[in-house]
Amino acid sequence: MVGSYSIVLYNCITLIIYKKGIAMNEMEVKNRFWVMKSLPEGNDFESALEIREESKIEIPDGCFATKNSFISMDAGTRMYMTEREDSFQPPIPIGEKLMGTVLGEIIESNHPDHKIGDVLRSYGQWSDYSVVDPSAMYPSKVDISDTDLVNYVGIYGANGWTAYVGVINTGRVKAGDTFVVSAAAGCTGLMAGQIAKISGCKVIGIAGTDQKCDLICKDYGFDGAINYKTENISEKLKELCPEGVNVYFDNVAGSTLDAVLENMANFGVIAVCGLLENYASTERLPGPYNYDLILMKRLRFEGFFSPDFYHREAEINPILKNWYKSGLLKLPIEVTSGLENLVSAYSKLFEGSNIGKVVVKV
Repeated sequence: MVGSYSIVLYNCITLIIYKKGIAMNEMEVKNRFWVMKSLPEGNDFESALEIREESKIEIPDGCFATKNSFISMDAGTRMYMTEREDSFQPPIPIGEKLMGTVLGEIIESNHPDHKIGDVLRSYGQWSDYSVVDPSAMYPSKVDISDTDLVNYVGIYGANGWTAYVGVINTGRVKAGDTFVVSAAAGCTGLMAGQIAKISGCKVIGIAGTDQKCDLICKDYGFDGAINYKTENISEKLKELCPEGVNVYFDNVAGSTLDAVLENMANFGVIAVCGLLENYASTERLPGPYNYDLILMKRLRFEGFFSPDFYHREAEINPILKNWYKSGLLKLPIEVTSGLENLVSAYSKLFEGSNIGKVVVKV
């Protein structure tokens, strides 16, 4: 699977929606699902998305159906809602079911290795019931003895793995480093900051409100914070990081990246995780204005993408669980109840109103 993510996901959509002439199970069930009726303008999802209903679902050979409990809200799915063919995920066609990470119980299976009653995290539709092609994204069973299964779309899911890999493997932090993370009160950024702190770093977070800045310092151990809406990021970094930034975990790109580039230490690392300022763009945007500093400061600039390390779940999750159970790693989870309220939950990711992980409880 590694290295062929976008092709596989598109094939998953094609298989579920279009493929004909193969064995299928058909279930009669009331299923609500979200689609795009038009491409969103900016972050106006209310006008562009709508919930529809069907009375049956078809389960192709090799697939299974889950009754969804939780749907993960992830900012990167905004790229599905454009016409860009050059992103990590080809756009989902208008009128087709929107997709993302779901957690649910298998209620019907057309696959020998996935049994009715299994509870797992997989790639499915934003819907009551998802049809899942297990070849599309590393579906994995969850430990149903855990008291809070929602953690499997948070700390023990792609966000937790991304935070871990970005800090430990891509960032290669070491004790004494100065570590900066943008979108620091969001799910991945908040965990990345804590993991860097566990690793012995001085940690500075960039967030969008004074409340978030206070919270990440008081409750999550950050050493400092910058409100990008009211403070000059570059000037504040000079004050907080007088010897420069050794590792920058970038979730937003744009002007924030330029400000951090001005304050990187020589031989520093920029771990590129997200492009929040660019997700709504219909075309590729210009690179950083301060691009020349990558050379002048001999920086390592590296992107990383969660599907490349899904296969490392068995290695990473025990580490994350140990930190979580010992109180070193925490993640607030904002749960919105009701599939019909999905748009209001999704919008939080782009309004900057959320702290931690956003999920929809179906």
